[in-house]
Amino acid sequence: MTMEAKYLGKTVKSPIDELDTFPAPEGVAQVTMTSDEVASSCPITRQPDFYTVKIEYRPDALCIESKSLKLYLWGFSSRSVFAEKMAANIRDRVVADIAPKSCRVTTIQKARGGISIETIAEFPSPE
Repeated sequence: MTMEAKYLGKTVKSPIDELDTFPAPEGVAQVTMTSDEVASSCPITRQPDFYTVKIEYRPDALCIESKSLKLYLWGFSSRSVFAEKMAANIRDRVVADIAPKSCRVTTIQKARGGISIETIAEFPSPE
């Protein structure tokens, strides 16, 4: 199955709200994608927050194309969101766009005021 890339190889000048995908290669059990260049701002103080985001998923039929992930994460730079909500938003986007067998998103907010925050959002929930 060949899929047309929406963003790869194209000039994109603004963030996007979806993830581009491609067919998961046979035998791929786990994919981990990490970025330490994610920014947003505090919803209360509007001060900037900087994050490392780690996405781990077990693909079913689809994988995430990395340029689209970069463009999607860029969108948080203009949003005011708590660390916990960011992790949940990213998890929900991954689940909606690739329907993985499982997904774990970890956000680590770099220290501000001496406090760093690590949040984990999972699908399915580990209840």
